[in-house]
Amino acid sequence: MKFGISLLLLAMWAALSGCGKAPRTEVSIQGDMFFINDKPTYEGRYWKGNQVEGLLLNARLVQGIFDDENPDTRPTFNYPDTGEWSADRNTNEFVSAMPSWKAHGLNCFTLNLQGGSPTGYGNKNWINSAFDADGNLKPAYVDRLSRILNKADELQMVVILGYFYFGQDQVLKDEAAVKAAVTNATTWILENGFRNVLVEINNECNSGAYDHPILRADRVHELITLAQGIEIDGHRLLVSTSYGGRHVPHSNVVSIADFILIHGNSRREDREGEARTGIKIPTPIYMQRLHQATRNVPGYRGQPVVNNEDDHYAFDQPQNNFKHSIEDYVSWGYFDFRRTGSRAERDGIEEETDIKVGFQSVPVDWSISHPRKEAFFNYTKEISGY
Repeated sequence: MKFGISLLLLAMWAALSGCGKAPRTEVSIQGDMFFINDKPTYEGRYWKGNQVEGLLLNARLVQGIFDDENPDTRPTFNYPDTGEWSADRNTNEFVSAMPSWKAHGLNCFTLNLQGGSPTGYGNKNWINSAFDADGNLKPAYVDRLSRILNKADELQMVVILGYFYFGQDQVLKDEAAVKAAVTNATTWILENGFRNVLVEINNECNSGAYDHPILRADRVHELITLAQGIEIDGHRLLVSTSYGGRHVPHSNVVSIADFILIHGNSRREDREGEARTGIKIPTPIYMQRLHQATRNVPGYRGQPVVNNEDDHYAFDQPQNNFKHSIEDYVSWGYFDFRRTGSRAERDGIEEETDIKVGFQSVPVDWSISHPRKEAFFNYTKEISGY
C-alpha cells in the first residue's frame, strides 16, 4: 500500500474514532528541563533540597494497546475471571486507571506500539505489533492508541511512545518497511494534533535481538533523524531511543537525540562488583556513575536525561535508584512485572501469579493494586508534592 493511501485511510479512521481534536497538552524542552504548555513540570517543586521542577516522573506501562494475533499463544493472556483475552478491555481499564496515576503525581508513562515482553522478560511466538509487514499502522491498534493519547492529553500527561520492540520487529519484512513504519506513525501523531508525545524509536537499541540492522545501536540514529525530519503545521516530534540496563548511550545517538533515554534494570554490576571486591556496592552507586558517564559522552549538549525503565525499588530505604536519580537531576521510570521462575528465585520471593502484581505481565490489572505499586505511587506523590 502506498504511504498516501495508507495515511488517508488512517486519517478517516481517526476522524471516526474521535481523534484530531484541538490539543490541550504540549510537551517541550528548554535546556535540560521538560515543559508542559510552556510551564516547567512540577513548577517550583523541590524535594529534600533537590530540584524536581522540569523532570518526568514516569512508569513503564507499555502494554496499554497489547494484543496477540497468534491463536496458539493468545490463550496465554486470558483474564482469570472470564477465561478470555480482550484487547479492548485491556485498553479501557488502562484509560480508567490513568486519573489515579496522575493524582499521585505521575506526569509521564511509556507506551509501545509493539509492547514489551508480556511475561516480564523474554519473547516467544506471540504477535503484538501495531505495524503490518509493510509498516502500515493497523486500525484496531490506532483506535486503542487514540483512546490513551486523548486521555493523556486531557490529563496533561506526557507519553513516551516506543515504536519497535525486539521479538516483534521481525514482523516488518525489510528495512524499507521499518522506515515506512517510522514515517507512518510519526505522521499520524502529528496529523492528529498530539503534542504530548515523545518518541522512543526502539527499546534498548543495543540489544542483539533486533532482526533489522537499522534498529541496532550503530545505525538507529538514521531513524531518529528520519522522525525528526517530519514536520506538519510547523511542528515536529521530539525523538530519542533507549539503551539496555546501565548501558552508557553511544555518541551517534547522544549527538542528535532531543533527550537521552537510559535504563536501570540490571544487576550484573552488583554481582561483579561484589565478586571483585568482596564488598556489596549499593545499586544506586552504579546509577550515579551511569548518569555521570552519560553526560560525558561526546556530543552531549545538555539534553534532559530520562531513565524510563528500572526494576530496582527499595523506596523505604535511604538509598534507592529513584532517590539518587532525583539527586542527579535525572527523570526516573518504574518498571514492574510478575516474578516467576528464575526471576522469583533471584529476588528471593515466591512465584507471583495474581494479575494485581506488575504492570508489564499480561493480563494487567492497571489499578494501584499491589504493595509494590502502592509504594511507588506513594513515593511519587511525596516527591512531586501532589
